[in-house]
Amino acid sequence: MASRSIFQMKRLVFFSFLILCLIVVVSGKGAIYTPPDVEKVTDQFSRISVNQGFNVLYGGSNIHQTNNGTNADLILDKTSGSGLISTNKYFYGFFNAALKLPAGFTSGVVIAFYMSNQGDFPKNHDEIDMELLGHEKRRDWILQTNLYGNGSTSTGREEKLYLWFDPTQDYHNYSILWNNHHIVYYVDNVPVREVIHNKAIGSAYPSKPMSVYVTIWDGSEWATHGGKYGVNYAYSPFVASLKGIELEGCIVQQKNNGSGITCAKKSSVSSLDPVDGTEFSKLSDLQNTGLDWSRRKHMYYSYCQDTARYKILPPECTSK
Repeated sequence: MASRSIFQMKRLVFFSFLILCLIVVVSGKGAIYTPPDVEKVTDQFSRISVNQGFNVLYGGSNIHQTNNGTNADLILDKTSGSGLISTNKYFYGFFNAALKLPAGFTSGVVIAFYMSNQGDFPKNHDEIDMELLGHEKRRDWILQTNLYGNGSTSTGREEKLYLWFDPTQDYHNYSILWNNHHIVYYVDNVPVREVIHNKAIGSAYPSKPMSVYVTIWDGSEWATHGGKYGVNYAYSPFVASLKGIELEGCIVQQKNNGSGITCAKKSSVSSLDPVDGTEFSKLSDLQNTGLDWSRRKHMYYSYCQDTARYKILPPECTSK
């Protein structure tokens, strides 16, 4: 009888341990959610190959083109990170990159899809950022969005959210829509942030032509828990795979006198702002539902809620 009780106790301990292991595995991978249905904005624009849209910015030996230049792998290792810059500069438009992120221990690794004109306007540059931040919990990549207008770098407008899928298992779309009405950040066509162009944000709204960038680099000083966990190169190389490029906008051509903006002639561009019009001036009902869902369930930091950082919140945080 005693031996039977001992056997049952051992069996109970074993199954309890097994359940605990399963909980740890599931929690370590993070929750997977199904987003609401939204319009597929990425289906409205044509895709081009990586080598059609980009040139090497740095770390050329760590950029490997695949599928005849349609795709590319961007690599970070002990020697260097790597980056691409768009062949053209754009004033307004829709921009997309499909990315598959490195798996494993990726603390301190930053993969950025962003727009900037810092090279042209070093003292008053504009920037629209989507930065994917590696994590010590393997799958839990974080998306950070930010923007600067006319050199407004003293006011960080960061927001951070967890992704609702495993970004290391497949390609996912990261998109920016920028026009005179608003800036919208999308993940797999689900809006995750909208910045309205109004009087409150004023000159902090990006307003000058920008290049598009895709980079991977070492952000050990700040990327993961404020720099608590840096890049561990024992897990390198870190490879970000890139495809699904969409660069639809006003391709900027300078006038002979060096002033003003004109658009290169292109059949699909009918105005200075190719993503103007009713369907791009505001979010649809479905998109607003997606935006509410992504922010309510997945966003965990917004500068507009950081009263410790800003005793007086930036004006766009309190405007309606």
